[in-house]
Amino acid sequence: MKRLHVHVGVADLDASIAFYSQFFGAEPVVTKGDYAKWMLEDPRVNFAISTGAERAPGIAHLGVQAEDETELAEVYGRLEAAGRPVLEEGATTCCYAQSEKSWIADPDNIVWEAFLTNGEATFYGTGPSRDAVVAATGDAGDHGARCCG
Repeated sequence: MKRLHVHVGVADLDASIAFYSQFFGAEPVVTKGDYAKWMLEDPRVNFAISTGAERAPGIAHLGVQAEDETELAEVYGRLEAAGRPVLEEGATTCCYAQSEKSWIADPDNIVWEAFLTNGEATFYGTGPSRDAVVAATGDAGDHGARCCG
């Protein structure tokens, strides 16, 4: 079963971890100096927060996390059918995970990723900037902060 992914930029990681842990009634499953992630079952969400000079507080991006190659192919098919260009990132390391990813921007330049995580990583990694995703897949106008990189 696929899982919704929400990644939020935060100004104070410790305060945000305390808040979201209370709000979700659960502790994060991954905690780093600049990042935390909850894998919630109810609601079924991969919720991540991070800090960084290039990340403004607020929603960085949204996504759909597949659990296997079949689901990933299904989600990729839906991206293609959406009628907007798709940025195929492929195998990458981002958010302390090794994943296969593609990106798309909706008509309002809200950035979405579709991905399958294959393993953990010991470093944050990089991903395309929000601006790069929008330039490749949507309207290149300035609509806010960068995402995942």
